[in-house]
Amino acid sequence: MEKEAITVGVLALQGDFEAHLRMLQQCGVQGREVRTVQQLREVDGLIIPGGESTTIIKLMQRYGLDEAVRQRAAEGMPIYGTCAGLIVMAREIEGYPQQPRLGLLDVAVARNAFGRQVDSFEVDLPVPRLGEHPLRAVFIRAPYVTRTGEQVEILAKLDGKVVLVQQANLLGGAFHPELTDDLRLHRYFVEMVRAHRKQQ
Repeated sequence: MEKEAITVGVLALQGDFEAHLRMLQQCGVQGREVRTVQQLREVDGLIIPGGESTTIIKLMQRYGLDEAVRQRAAEGMPIYGTCAGLIVMAREIEGYPQQPRLGLLDVAVARNAFGRQVDSFEVDLPVPRLGEHPLRAVFIRAPYVTRTGEQVEILAKLDGKVVLVQQANLLGGAFHPELTDDLRLHRYFVEMVRAHRKQQ
């Protein structure tokens, strides 16, 4: 039986959204740039890429996408935030209480927690949900999760620090899987999107 076609949006206001679109193409699904509320209505899931979290959320507010994304999330649409996308999705940003955010994921995050740009690194990260082989993860000025709510499932840790979480239809990671050749995390999100589409 052929899988139902889905469209996964990538927020294309700032950051390396093109790399995510390439990954989605390699996963065999249609990716679409999302810059407007209307474009958001036309996708089945959304990836919020890395970049600069303050800039991303301010642009979302300018185009009315912040409220639109909150609404779609409440309706169960899967959303995946990577690096800055995780910060944008978080309920609390340590040391930056005034920074606007979506407040979707019941987590607190620390910005640039692994250091500055020069402290960027790659690591083989165990993610049991994705199989026994570690996931190649790229950390660039990466945050990490310092607190998780009761509904939040921890999918991966690095040196005791939480770097990948899931809360129902929401997925948040501190690293950049789109900068590697490993499709497993994108495929995992695509399956979340497929499962939600079937329920509609």
